[in-house]
Amino acid sequence: MTASDYAPPRWLRNAHVQSVLGSSPLRRRNAERRLAAAGARTERHLLETADGVRLLGLHSAVPGTTPRGLVLLLHGWEGSAESNYMRLTAARLLGRGFEVFRLNFRDHGDTHHLNEGLFHSNRLEEVVQAAQQVAARFPLRPLSVAGYSLGGNFALRLALRASEIGLPLAHAAAVCPVLDPARTMEQMEVGLPMYLWYFERKWRGSLARKRELFPGVHDFDDRTLGLRMRPLTQWMVERHTDFGTLDRYFEGYSIAGERLSRLQVPASILMAADDPVIPLAGFRELRLPPHSRLEVAPWGGHCGFLENAQLDGFAERWIADRLAALAAG
Repeated sequence: MTASDYAPPRWLRNAHVQSVLGSSPLRRRNAERRLAAAGARTERHLLETADGVRLLGLHSAVPGTTPRGLVLLLHGWEGSAESNYMRLTAARLLGRGFEVFRLNFRDHGDTHHLNEGLFHSNRLEEVVQAAQQVAARFPLRPLSVAGYSLGGNFALRLALRASEIGLPLAHAAAVCPVLDPARTMEQMEVGLPMYLWYFERKWRGSLARKRELFPGVHDFDDRTLGLRMRPLTQWMVERHTDFGTLDRYFEGYSIAGERLSRLQVPASILMAADDPVIPLAGFRELRLPPHSRLEVAPWGGHCGFLENAQLDGFAERWIADRLAALAAG
């Protein structure tokens, strides 16, 4: 299965329709139903890093079956392990014989109480250590990773680190990953305002929750919470990271240009040409090693790739198909 196999009906070929319907209540009900129908048993796992960071994840497996592998799933910014695309991807993978571990990033999925410090996109080390713990807890399964949007960025950065840390990663798959954070910020600022509004609203709610839980540490006022995306990010970088400037912070998690050429773990990337959040231009400049590939579909919006009136997703099928083919090979 490749991006050329994605052919949605004409009424679904609008990028904004794709992006908005992807997180709709109708799709949420579909996701809940599909995951329940997979017949898996799901258990919560609390992972703790060497520095005491705690991350919550959900491991799902179908009882009485021998898994063909384990897939670590990573959600996008202000998503969670229970996001529609995470549940639907898990259901697809379970149906193809895999076990699934859906990891919540810090401050996502109602886990704000687990850590005092704020989430930011350069917190790769805690995700690396969480992946190592997942591999150690389920050692007999070939491990792959897949992620959406910012989760796709984390998945590819994890793949870059895998050989260095001895993580037995078989494959990395990413859907509409953030490549160049600076360009992504600019795209949201000049694009349709609803995307910037959506992420600002979600992030402000997350920050307000941290202030409520840790008032002695996070004493910022409502005026700070009212800042727009760029100045609010600048405030976070200056107060809660060691990067100092927004440019250095963005550079810290960029995977644009030549950066992925060092990949030793094979990777598959699915992108939509009409993505209204992640600029396509960066993908034209991407340099990948021979064992990895980029696929660009004409439609799909941002992590939508919806296929029909039931809002089934091509991206979930693409991930499951790609990893099943690799497992069979």
